[in-house]
Amino acid sequence: MTTRSAVLRLLADGGFHSGTDMGQHLGVTRAAVCKAIRSLTDAGLDIHRVTGRGYRLPQPVRPLDRRAILRHLGAQAREVRDRLTLLEETGSTNRYLLERAHLASFAGAVCLAEAQAAGRGRRGRQWVATPYHNILLSMGWRFPAGPGIVAGLSLAAGVAILRALEDYGVRGAVLKWPNDVLWQEKKLAGLLVDVQGEAAGPSLVVLGVGLNGYIGSHDAARIDQPWTDLHTITGAPVERNRLAALVVRELRDMFQQFADKGLAAFRDEWQRRHLYHGRRVRLLAGERGIVGTVEGIDAHGALLLRDARGNTRAYHSGEISLRQAA
Repeated sequence: MTTRSAVLRLLADGGFHSGTDMGQHLGVTRAAVCKAIRSLTDAGLDIHRVTGRGYRLPQPVRPLDRRAILRHLGAQAREVRDRLTLLEETGSTNRYLLERAHLASFAGAVCLAEAQAAGRGRRGRQWVATPYHNILLSMGWRFPAGPGIVAGLSLAAGVAILRALEDYGVRGAVLKWPNDVLWQEKKLAGLLVDVQGEAAGPSLVVLGVGLNGYIGSHDAARIDQPWTDLHTITGAPVERNRLAALVVRELRDMFQQFADKGLAAFRDEWQRRHLYHGRRVRLLAGERGIVGTVEGIDAHGALLLRDARGNTRAYHSGEISLRQAA
């Protein structure tokens, strides 16, 4: 364990700890503790310092723990153990797995990070997440067919995330086409799919999940849309190791079902859970706005929209945004 990780675990309870006491406890110099504190703050973690009392975190932290995640996975731990990577910091968990797509262990590989320097959202946006408080996870999969087979995969993954949240105890979360999970119409999680492969196959897929556990005030100021986090919803610190295990379990099951049956295995459930199903919406495509009523999704995950004349047309995600019509 690095000094940085060890210092974080001492601060995790949210109480004050002096640099001297932490150094004595860890058997390192006070200068080494200060260096670890700087490294944590450089990664984006908010650490308060009070003269005479020491350092503390504004919110308790529950660091990701490999053994705890595997314990929560139960019977699935055997399949995941050799494919599970936990990182303190990385540019992007999706990129980390894509760079290892040539490995035999890529199918079912999982990468979790405490912090991301270049996490991505939809349409090139940065994914904002307070370090050490959220679920930043990617899973890799290999399909024998070409990239076309994965159409609608992110929608199926959205269903999997809702199932994991419900197992965790969160009720009322819904889906927003194409890649968002909302709670009370505020963004709770987002999904991002990266695909590589030739037309004839195989296809290498990395699915990224960003799930808000707790967003600090500094990071909240950088988010340009309504959002929420599990700390706000539940009123309690997030048990990230249990939640990570639930997400991994549901995503593995989703990939296996998707490989056999595609989006068809999830389509009805996705439509039932879609916030805008049967509602009037506005699709924004560049400067163009299209108003209509959502009728569902087609077999490939395209949104079916009925216009005022009664005509129904399918719209694929691309650069389209979805809003409720006035």
